[in-house]
Amino acid sequence: MAKNLFFIGFMGSGKTTISTAFARKYDRKKIEADDIIVERAGMSVKDIFATYGEEHFRDMETQICREMTEISDHVISCGGGMPVRPQNVEYMKKNGFIILLEATPQTILDRCKGSDERPILNGHMNVEYIAALQSKRRDAYHNAADIVIQTDNKTVDEIVEEVYESIHRAGQSSI
Repeated sequence: MAKNLFFIGFMGSGKTTISTAFARKYDRKKIEADDIIVERAGMSVKDIFATYGEEHFRDMETQICREMTEISDHVISCGGGMPVRPQNVEYMKKNGFIILLEATPQTILDRCKGSDERPILNGHMNVEYIAALQSKRRDAYHNAADIVIQTDNKTVDEIVEEVYESIHRAGQSSI
């Protein structure tokens, strides 16, 4: 049975786009972790943050991670903060292979500007803030990752192919 593929990274790094394209190309089922949280809460991520706070949202992420240990052969796009909690990484590693997608702060800004659906960036939509938050999360991301893929200045197809090749170079040919 194939492992799950967990796509992690900072918001705007390409997790949703690349995981969707990867799942489509390689005929895998795809899960968007934030969509499950939104469905269960009956409100947007932005509203969950405003109503209950970030800690409540992170607790919901941990519950999703725990549930993902019970399934296989899925492509899962994780929220940007999911790998910050060590227990979430433990859950992902139980039956998964973790792909970190990275992009520069300027690329993140270019991809996220104009959206108010990213509560962490609301009121802080600038390169300096993004760089500082990326720096704060860098160790957690890199410690979790089995492979790291840079997404700047690449097409979706190029990134999907690089992910596929990197998974196989890492000895995960059953994926």
